[in-house]
Amino acid sequence: MPAKVFLDTNVLVYAFDQTAPAKRDRARAIIRGEVDWVVSWQVVQEFCAVALHRFATPMPAADLRDYLDVVLLPRCRVMPTPELYRQALGVQAQTGYRFYDSLVVTAALVSGSERLWSEDLQHGREIGELRIENPFLKQGA
Repeated sequence: MPAKVFLDTNVLVYAFDQTAPAKRDRARAIIRGEVDWVVSWQVVQEFCAVALHRFATPMPAADLRDYLDVVLLPRCRVMPTPELYRQALGVQAQTGYRFYDSLVVTAALVSGSERLWSEDLQHGREIGELRIENPFLKQGA
């Protein structure tokens, strides 16, 4: 059975953001299982790059390995395929999104999720059966 929500990288990153406590708390509630969520290989890859190189205090590799094993990899349901890349090009042409954003949207569609939670994309936009929502708007953040 498909998950109801696909998470964009920014939701995962906010779970570690000490400068935005409302968004951090919301992201942590989501990750702890507020909803049934999944991610793709791309989201895992982007999160790892941010955690290792862009966090104010970089995450130690051992901690990241544990986070991967316990939190991210069990929910990573979409891997790259030639067809995924082709579909992403179609999403890019349809939406005008950048290619990497189109890959996220395509992965969300392929996962069968009903919603894509992202702060970076157009809240309320519908692409096929997928609705994009900013999960931080509901908290007034």
